[in-house]
Amino acid sequence: MAFAQFIGSGLSKFRALPSALWLAEAKFKGVECARDVRLVGRPLISRAPGSRLIFGRGVQINSALRSNVLGCFQPSVIRTLTPRAVLELQPDVGVSATIIVAALAIVIGEGTNIGAGAMIIDNDFHAPQGEWGWTAENHAGARPVKIGRGVFIGARAIILKGVTIGDRAVIGAGAVVARDVPANATAVGNPAAIRRNLKSET
Repeated sequence: MAFAQFIGSGLSKFRALPSALWLAEAKFKGVECARDVRLVGRPLISRAPGSRLIFGRGVQINSALRSNVLGCFQPSVIRTLTPRAVLELQPDVGVSATIIVAALAIVIGEGTNIGAGAMIIDNDFHAPQGEWGWTAENHAGARPVKIGRGVFIGARAIILKGVTIGDRAVIGAGAVVARDVPANATAVGNPAAIRRNLKSET
């Protein structure tokens, strides 16, 4: 192993040491954590009283600058906004510098990987009020998001409210997904369009 690689490997292990501290903070905030959850860097986590925020076995959440090959330009942000909200990362989900915010329900299936800077939201955050104003209401129009198992979501993709993504789908970098994506499909673009079915090519 080259000297630079040796030093890099050592620094990576050193950066992972605070993971236990960030995990303890998450549990203190009421996050339900299974075993082997790893937080690399400090994520921004907030849980509305009464809501459920669940990290399954082997979940990894990257927030440190060097914890992802693309670099994490911001911490991961994981929040529930209302008492009835459920946000679940199932076993072996991996996220990097990702924003996931639930007012109703977001479930991300086992083994799914989410690229740097992606956003997954189930609500609009605001609603029109009066002639030109806006309320901070985030639950009335919320619709659940369900992401299947083994999905890959590319960097800076955006998954909007009400979307279901099937198992083993691939969402291209920068895609804006406002409609359902079938299992084994690839979706790219803004608005995202289905380009090919992975199973049909095997």
